[in-house]
Amino acid sequence: MGAGPPLRKRLGQHHLVNGKLCRPLVEFLAPAGRRVVEIGPGGGVLTAELLAAGARVLAVELDLAWAVELHRRLETEATGGRLALAVADVLTVRWERLPSPTLVAGNLPYNVATAILERLLPHHRVVPRAAFLVQREVAERLVARPGTKPYGGLSVLVRARAEIKILGRVRPGSFRPPPKVEGAFVGLTLKPPPLPEAEMAAFERLVHLAFCQRRKTLRNALAAAWGRPAAEALLDAARLSTATRAEELPLEAFLRLHSALQGR
Repeated sequence: MGAGPPLRKRLGQHHLVNGKLCRPLVEFLAPAGRRVVEIGPGGGVLTAELLAAGARVLAVELDLAWAVELHRRLETEATGGRLALAVADVLTVRWERLPSPTLVAGNLPYNVATAILERLLPHHRVVPRAAFLVQREVAERLVARPGTKPYGGLSVLVRARAEIKILGRVRPGSFRPPPKVEGAFVGLTLKPPPLPEAEMAAFERLVHLAFCQRRKTLRNALAAAWGRPAAEALLDAARLSTATRAEELPLEAFLRLHSALQGR
């Protein structure tokens, strides 16, 4: 296919070199006959696999030079009009305006992967499934369980809106240029949140507050916002020990804490 345009470090561009590596992602999505938004298609390795699996792909590429290159590379393929290109920043996509169902896939730039996920997750009515290639460390945080080192606010908030699993790992040598870290495929099945959508912003702020100082007890973390007596009262109402740390709590405990906060 040729080298293509320069890869820009600022955009976190690390392109896969072998489409076979994408099979776990494609199998999870099962995109035959479905609409798929692909984020950051780059040279089109994943794009080609999605098209081969029968998907209708809208490829959203921020880099104009690579969008032109992708068109050049795939214009002779037998896509049957199933490929469309958009030059845009995916962080500006209005997911709620897309037709349902729309699947989402992509090799996410490591520096914006979390931001992309946070914007996508509330849209379960439009997006039933999504699968991404992310930094392995990010993948481990996404699937982490309470009491483990990677567990944090992101783990809780993703668990509130999706079922998620790691589909496979990818070595640095599978990219051009090779990054300094491994990657991992993750598959997400989006679901309605456990609270009314109008309450989710307050719940998310609570989770972020709880994890903002990981070494502190939850009592001390909450006291920074509401004072120690109020923090102790909230923990008591949620049936939580004052010695508890946020990293020990499952989603259900944070929901109890949110309920106590709403009722105070």
